Amino acid sequence: MTALLFGSISSVADTSEIQREAFNTAFAEHGLDWHWDRDDYRSRLDSAGGEARIAEEARRRGEDVDAAAVHATKSQRFREKLRSGGVAPRPGFLDTLQTAKTNGWKMGFVTTTSRDNVLAVIDALGPAVSADDFDVVVAVDQVETPKPDPAAYTFALQALGEDPAKAVAVEDNRDGVRAAAAAGVTVLAFPNENTTGSEFPGAARRVDELTADEVSALAA
Repeated sequence: MTALLFGSISSVADTSEIQREAFNTAFAEHGLDWHWDRDDYRSRLDSAGGEARIAEEARRRGEDVDAAAVHATKSQRFREKLRSGGVAPRPGFLDTLQTAKTNGWKMGFVTTTSRDNVLAVIDALGPAVSADDFDVVVAVDQVETPKPDPAAYTFALQALGEDPAKAVAVEDNRDGVRAAAAAGVTVLAFPNENTTGSEFPGAARRVDELTADEVSALAA
């Protein structure tokens, strides 16, 4: 193993409920009589992409909605909530990060969310975590197609100069797992609090607690 790739924001810090709250805040600000409770939200997490989820909700309701504008508001509220505190690294992440450094593994943060959101999460985890901990940070501005397309992983591997067969990805959602697997990367499924009931076809293993030993064993 030569590279460890964290595949989404909530594989590093479980922000899933903050995301849901931000969606509901954005709906209200745009005058939409929508509210996603936890079951509603969980039912929409099998596919990636907040803007796509909003557009699909509008189609389902037969409403004309500017999904891009609502999603932009949601992202802004998400970053504000992060700045107000209350987010922490997921259990085991910091130990795994230290093991990666000790072993000389290259580190990637491989998302298809906005760069502003990625950097906001990293900033919220500081000083324990910084952008310098990652050899590459991939965001939506660098790839043309979102997950489950493997483009984000392909980009990261090329930037790192790494063979996918020697990399392990940690993902918390189905589309992320599909993207990493399609890129030829071994995947460890690490569900967040709102994807814990999901199945993860394509993952080599699923864990509810991340440990450096689990990652190392998968890479053996």
